[in-house]
Amino acid sequence: MPSPTATRRNPPGSAAKPRVKKRRTPRQIARGVRRRARRLAGRLRGAYRRSLQLRVVTSTLVISMVVVAVLGVFLFQSITDAMIAGRVRAATAEAKANVSSVAGYFSVSQNDVPKDQVALTMTPVELAARDLAERAGSRYNVVIRNDRLVGQDRATGNIDASSVPEKLRRDLKQTREITRQPTVLRYLDNARPAQIGFAVGSLVYGSDGVYEIYHLFPLQEEEETLSSVLQLLVIVGAGLVLLLAAIASLVTRQVVTPVRLTRQAAERLASGRLEERLKVRGEDDLARLATSFNEMAANLAVKIHQLEELSQVQRQFVSDVSHELRTPLTTVRMAADLLYEAREDFDPMAARSAELMQNQLERFESMLADLLEISRYDAGAATLDLESVDMRDVVLRAVGDSEALAERHATRFELRLPNEPCMAECDTRRVERILRNLLFNAIEHGEGKDIAVILGADRDAVAIAVRDHGVGLRQGEENMVFDRFWRADPSRARTIGGTGLGLAISREDAILHGGWLQAWGAPGEGTQFRLSLPRLAGTELKGSPLPLVPPEVEMRRSWRGQVTPVLSAAAGESGGFDGD
Repeated sequence: MPSPTATRRNPPGSAAKPRVKKRRTPRQIARGVRRRARRLAGRLRGAYRRSLQLRVVTSTLVISMVVVAVLGVFLFQSITDAMIAGRVRAATAEAKANVSSVAGYFSVSQNDVPKDQVALTMTPVELAARDLAERAGSRYNVVIRNDRLVGQDRATGNIDASSVPEKLRRDLKQTREITRQPTVLRYLDNARPAQIGFAVGSLVYGSDGVYEIYHLFPLQEEEETLSSVLQLLVIVGAGLVLLLAAIASLVTRQVVTPVRLTRQAAERLASGRLEERLKVRGEDDLARLATSFNEMAANLAVKIHQLEELSQVQRQFVSDVSHELRTPLTTVRMAADLLYEAREDFDPMAARSAELMQNQLERFESMLADLLEISRYDAGAATLDLESVDMRDVVLRAVGDSEALAERHATRFELRLPNEPCMAECDTRRVERILRNLLFNAIEHGEGKDIAVILGADRDAVAIAVRDHGVGLRQGEENMVFDRFWRADPSRARTIGGTGLGLAISREDAILHGGWLQAWGAPGEGTQFRLSLPRLAGTELKGSPLPLVPPEVEMRRSWRGQVTPVLSAAAGESGGFDGD
C-alpha cells in the first residue's frame, strides 16, 4: 500500500502541467540590467586600454565630433542670421512702400472718397485694407488699427489681431518710427496653425487720427529652408566624422600592425626563441625599427651564447677543481687524522695545531661538497628522490642533528608540531639539509635565545618556520641572505664553521621541490625563515599554511599603529605571500 506521502503521478493519457516560470520583480530586472551594463563597460574599458588603434580612433572620433559640431553650429547660425536679416530688410522695405501707397486714403475725410459702385459703402480703412490685401496676396497679412475709431480695426486674411504684440504697439507710439519685433502669428478659427514670424509697425497720420499699420510676415519658408539646411549639415557632419574615423583607423593600422608584430617577436624572443627576426619592408622609420630590432636580437643572441659558454666553463671549472682537490685532500686528510690521533704525544702547541688543522680540513671538505652540489644545480643535473613521509619525523631528525651545536651555544629548541600526521611527498635528504642549514643559521645569529620550530599544514601544502630572536635583518637583506657567500656583517667571523653556501643550496632545494624558501627579519625583532612545500610533488604551490611575519610581531605593530611592510619572496617566486 503506497504511503500517503508518496509522489502522485499523472494518470495515463493526461498531459503534465507545465511548470510556471517564476516572474522576476522589477528590482531584479533592474539589478540584472545594471550588472550586464557594468560587465559590458568593463570589457569596453579593457579593450580601450589594450588597443592603441582603438584609443587613436576614439580620440579622433571625439575630437572630430567636437570640431564638426562647433563648425556646424557656427555655420548654421551664420546662415540663419543672413536669411533672417535679408528677409527683415526686404519686408521692411515692402512695408514702407505699402504705407506710402495707402497713406492717401487716411488724409481725406469720408465725404471725399470716390463714389464708385464698389466703394460707396466702404470707409477709408476698408479701402486701405483692400488695397493692402491685393498687394500682400498670401505672402503676409496686414492689421490696421485706430484707437479713436471704435470698431474700425481691419485685418487681411484670417490673421488674428492679437498677433500684434502689445510691446510693439507701445514702442511704436513712443518712437513714432518703423518698428520690428518677433511674434507668433495666430489665425482665426484655427484655420492655420500658429507660425513664427515678425511684425513691422508704422504710423500714418490722417484726418481721423493716427492709424497703426502692422505688416505680419510669416517665416515658414525660412524655417523649412533652415530645417533642410540643418539636416544637410547633420548628415554631412556625421559622414565627415565617420570618414575621419575611417582614415584614422587606416593610418593607425599602418603604424600599429608593425608595432604588434614587433611586440609578438619580442615576446617570442623573451621566451627563448633567439632566432626570431622581423621582416624589413621599405626604408621608413618602421623599417629602421625592424632593422634595429633584428640587430638587437642578433647581438643579444651572441651575448647570451657567450654568457652560456662562460657559465658552462665556470661550472666545469668549479666541478673539475672540486673533483681534482678530492685526491690531494684525501691524502692530507689521512695525514691529518694520524696527527690528530697522536696529538696527546705532542707538545701543547703542536697538539693545538693538529686540532686546528683537523677542524679546517672538515670545513674544507664541507665546502667542497657544497661546491659540487652547487655545480650540479648549475648544470641542471639535480634530481629528487621522492617519498611520502611524515614531516614531523623530518623535523625531529633535523632538530636532533642540531642539538649538540645548540647545547654548545646555550640555545634551546621550542617545537610546535601538530598532533596528527603531516604527510607530504619530498626528498627527505634535501629537506633535512634545508632544516639543518636554517637551524644552524638561527643558532649562529640567535644570541643564545630560544629558537621556535613550527610545522603547519593545510589541504595543499606544508610549511616549516624557524624563528630566532637574534639581531634580525635590515630592510632589503631578506633576499640577499640567499646569495652565495653573503654576509650581513663582513667583519664578523663564522662561529660554527659554515661555508657560506648553505642558504643558497637550501633555496635551490626548495625550488627543486616546487616550493618557496622565504625570509623575514627586522632589527631587534629577530628572523624567521619559512619553507613551504606542496603536499603532492609536481603541483603548483598557491599559498602557505604559515604566515611569513610572526603573529606576535604583527600584533605588536598593530598595537603601535604601524603597518608591517610587505617583503618579497626570497625564492623569487611571484605570488609567494598569497597564502599569508
